[in-house]
Amino acid sequence: MGSERPDLLGVLGGMGPLATVDFLAKLVALTPAERDADHLPLVLWSAPQVPDRVAPILEGSGPSPLPALLEGLRALEAAGARAIAMPCHTAHYWADDLAAACPVPLLHIADAAMAELGRRGLAPGAAVGLLATRATWKAGFYQSRLAAAGYRLLAPAEAEVVEAVLPAIALVKRGETARARPLVERAVAALVDASAEAVLLACTELPAAFAGHSLPAVAVDGTAALARACVDWGLAQRRRG
Repeated sequence: MGSERPDLLGVLGGMGPLATVDFLAKLVALTPAERDADHLPLVLWSAPQVPDRVAPILEGSGPSPLPALLEGLRALEAAGARAIAMPCHTAHYWADDLAAACPVPLLHIADAAMAELGRRGLAPGAAVGLLATRATWKAGFYQSRLAAAGYRLLAPAEAEVVEAVLPAIALVKRGETARARPLVERAVAALVDASAEAVLLACTELPAAFAGHSLPAVAVDGTAALARACVDWGLAQRRRG
C-alpha cells in the first residue's frame, strides 16, 4: 500500500502515548467518512522512549531527542508516508531540522493552530492566551506566529503555571485525566479573566485531559487543529491523485 498511496500520513508519536491516541481519535472524528475506506491511511511510529524534550531546550542538558526523532522520521518515509504529523508541541523545537532531513512535508502543529484561530474569526488585535510547557514558550514559534497574525499574546500568571498547567500535564502523562481536567479549566478561566478571547492549548496533554468531556468554549485544541490540517492535506492529495 505505502508508496502507492498519495494520501498516506505518517505520525511521529509517543510524546506522550496518551496524547498520540488523542490525536488519532480526533483524526478519525474529523474525517468526513461514510465507510472505512474513506478514512486516511496512516503509518504510526510511536516511541515513548524519545529522550525528554524539555531539559535540552531549557537547560541545554541531557541527550538531544533529535536523533530519535530522525530515526522515526526515516522509518515513516521508508514506509511510504507522503506527509508527517508530530502530535507534540515541544518537539517542534526541532521542526526545522526534521523538515530539512525529509523530502515530504512536515505539517507544523503551530501553523495548524493558527489556522484554527483564523477559522474562529479572531480579528487582528484579539487577545490569545497560551498554555504550554516552559520549553515551548522558550522555543518561541507560537510568539512569532501570533505576532505575525496581529494577535495580542497573554501568558498565564506564574502561579497558574506552577499550580495548574504543569501539574495537569504531569497528571495526564500518568493517565489521571479526571484530576487534570479541573486544573486546565482553572488555567483557561484565569486567562479569560485577563481578557483572552481564545486560549490555545499548546501542549498535547492539555486537551487530552478532557477525554469524554467538552472543552471550554474559548479553548482552542492544538491537537484537533493538527488533525484537521492532516485531514485537509489528505483530501487535497486525493483530489490531485
